Amino acid sequence: MSARKIISWVTLGLVVLILVLSRGELEKAWQLLQRVDLLVLMLLIPVLFISILASGEMIFTYLRAKKGVRSLPVWERARIALELNFVNHTLPSGGVSGISYVSWRLGKLGVSPGKATSAQVVRYVAGFIAAAVLIAVSVLIVTLDGNINRWTILVSSGIVTFMIISTIGLIFLVSSRARMHAFAKNVSRLANRATWKITRGKKRVLLREEKVYAFFEDIHDDYVELKKDYRVLRRPLLWALVFTVADAMLFTITFWALGTPVNPAPIIIAYALASVAGFIVVTPGGAGAYEAIMVGFLATAGISSSASLAAIVLTRVIILLVTIAAGYLLYEDALRRYGNDRPTPGR
Repeated sequence: MSARKIISWVTLGLVVLILVLSRGELEKAWQLLQRVDLLVLMLLIPVLFISILASGEMIFTYLRAKKGVRSLPVWERARIALELNFVNHTLPSGGVSGISYVSWRLGKLGVSPGKATSAQVVRYVAGFIAAAVLIAVSVLIVTLDGNINRWTILVSSGIVTFMIISTIGLIFLVSSRARMHAFAKNVSRLANRATWKITRGKKRVLLREEKVYAFFEDIHDDYVELKKDYRVLRRPLLWALVFTVADAMLFTITFWALGTPVNPAPIIIAYALASVAGFIVVTPGGAGAYEAIMVGFLATAGISSSASLAAIVLTRVIILLVTIAAGYLLYEDALRRYGNDRPTPGR
């Protein structure tokens, strides 16, 4: 069993435990759901569209700046973003499935594989920077809010510190081929030794050094390209900010619809934490772990667990239904139009 599956099963067990221990809160959450304001809840539709459009614009603004794609109508850009979300939700692989699919999809529009890959790297870099900026602002807000406890401030500050150190560390690593090679060698050795110990001496190879190095080699090439003209990040970054704010606003709107308005700052922090689950847990969109992490963090921020559970589960159900249902139809239509010759996700 892979390390990722082990993490997923452990996470699933913790989610079940949380649900068992929160039976009383589940009853209160059900009562809240029965009196939701549907008119307020309808605000989710335009905000969700903005979120989907913004996730695609992070890619397309970069491609337009590099003259890598012809001008596309808003609907076409939004539908490609929906297809990407569908693939990432139904074939969770830390974003690898989405990268494979979008490279194939953009190739049908005349975008070269190199530019398609670079555009997606820009999307992740812009998203990471936007999340770090918004979390830092949110930490400042929760610090000034006398109703937020010190534990929440401590955790939030830790997240910001971790993201800053991670960014500096990644830049330091990918700026040198020698460092990347040494890192790939050490990581693959450690991972494989740990696997051998867990499997009691069976020498199963979890990570291959050449594949780890090839992964960082691609990042290095994109880093060099971005370093030459960092200004191409400006518009993707603005759209990344719009995307993150819109995604967090979806949860805030549902809290309003339930009659329990909350401070959006803790929601942004909880959202950033929970989003990591989508890259680790094998369930669609990190379902289960995502909700548990958000509810747990918001509880430490002093927000009612029952209200958090009701708002987060309702929002997630709506998001997943739209992403999977609409995305599936558009995905199948793309396969019919261009032929089912796309590469297997993750290869």
